[in-house]
Amino acid sequence: MGRRLVPLTLDNLPDLPPRCRACVFWELDPVSGEAAVKAGTPETEKEAWISAVLLEWGSCGRLAYVDDVPVGYVLYAPPAYVPRATAFPTSPVSPDAVQLMTGWIVPEYQGQGLGRAMVQTVAKDLLRREFKAVEAFGNARWKEPACVLPADHLLAVGFKTVRPHPTYPRLRLELRTMLSWKEDVELALDRLLGKVHKEPVLRPL
Repeated sequence: MGRRLVPLTLDNLPDLPPRCRACVFWELDPVSGEAAVKAGTPETEKEAWISAVLLEWGSCGRLAYVDDVPVGYVLYAPPAYVPRATAFPTSPVSPDAVQLMTGWIVPEYQGQGLGRAMVQTVAKDLLRREFKAVEAFGNARWKEPACVLPADHLLAVGFKTVRPHPTYPRLRLELRTMLSWKEDVELALDRLLGKVHKEPVLRPL
């Protein structure tokens, strides 16, 4: 079984899960996001966002393929490129960190190390760019797959709370720590990026 991890580009953007391809939760502020959905243009807005970040900052995501079939992805960017981040009560993301926006793995391919591989690839990429950490907004009341990652899973894989909140704490993970995790924590990464759920439709975690 051949697998590969590649940077997200405009060419492979269509390989995102359909619901994620048309989701602009993080890419637009709440008002603009709602307007895009009403206008039926979220996919266009998503492509425009990816294009702008690629041109101005560089790679902002990774896609995982198994036998040339897309099976997962992660999306990340500096907070300046993530308008929705300012809408959280625990904003802002630290200036030395990149925001882990969202991630997901097809249920059939969870537990195979893809989550670990993707996050380690992101960590190496960001270390080369001289960033020190990854931060994420967690959902402490997470019940089902959504765009905001569950806080307890972030904590389970080594993130630490830097600003507590009953619903949306902000958490941080030092990049060099990320690259030295033990196997048991690496397995937890797969849970973070590939939470098993019963819904037949592909959705971001």
